[in-house]
Amino acid sequence: MGEVIDNPAEHRFELPIDESGIAAAYYSFTGDKIVLTHMIVPQQFEGRGIGSRLARGVFDAIRASGREVVLDCPFMTAYYQRHPEYSDIVFGATRSGETR
Repeated sequence: MGEVIDNPAEHRFELPIDESGIAAAYYSFTGDKIVLTHMIVPQQFEGRGIGSRLARGVFDAIRASGREVVLDCPFMTAYYQRHPEYSDIVFGATRSGETR
């Protein structure tokens, strides 16, 4: 399994799983903030921690870019609730009702 990479042409962060595919976290922009809208982990790989690895890589990449993030993805919101160390980059969460 590879590292999380940003694919701006597709508006998604990608985590290569193996030759059969990728897990992806899709995003849009609101001003200068990244809005994480949804993520997809291929069904055959669910339950193996791939979603959490993708989430960690996405949060780390956003932090390194100097941007802030708005969470509109239930999985990313749940991940953030378990990992408050990312509070410096999370601007708000639209589906959980949290805002900063």
